[in-house]
Amino acid sequence: MAENQVPQQEQSPEANKPAPRERAPRGDNRRNNNNNRRDRRDKSDAIPSEWEEKVVSLRRATKVIPGGRRFRFNAMVVVGNRKGKVGIGYGKANELVDAIKKAKDKAIANAVPIRLKGTTIPHEILGEYKACRILMKPATKGTGVIAGGSVRPVLELLGIHDILTKSLRSPNPINLIKATFNGLSRLYNIEDIAAKRGKTVSEIFSK
Repeated sequence: MAENQVPQQEQSPEANKPAPRERAPRGDNRRNNNNNRRDRRDKSDAIPSEWEEKVVSLRRATKVIPGGRRFRFNAMVVVGNRKGKVGIGYGKANELVDAIKKAKDKAIANAVPIRLKGTTIPHEILGEYKACRILMKPATKGTGVIAGGSVRPVLELLGIHDILTKSLRSPNPINLIKATFNGLSRLYNIEDIAAKRGKTVSEIFSK
């Protein structure tokens, strides 16, 4: 029987190794990554957002270095949903698009609800920030937004349709926006006053 057995062939160690995987060229990998990023960006842009944005200030800063000049950009963006929420953001970057995107993200993060009374504000308020003073008064329906410069986008994106405003001191656009935001964030209504006094609205107006 030993003569009938067929001797087994010895397998070399190289035969047990798995076949090497084929690698795509470098350029193809980069192209695929760029396509994936573009697809993700298109999907994110397709998602509807409740926020409307308005760029109210763009500036370029130049720094002189031994190799030449270095440019940086800064932007101020206002976002709002026209339903009582508004926010402001300030962003800086080496590219203009990146500065606007940073400012928009910060503005959405800083958005706060503002107390309104119909299409106007509930009472007169003076907004302050550094040397800027902005006076805001409620107006009757049909008056419109009486504001100019950088103040108008804040009020329109908030959802105000009737208001009177007056800038009293410095006309700096960035500080005016912050003064407007300061005044709007301090607005209150009769329900807030009643809650602080521990009474109902009818008890406050009763004689």
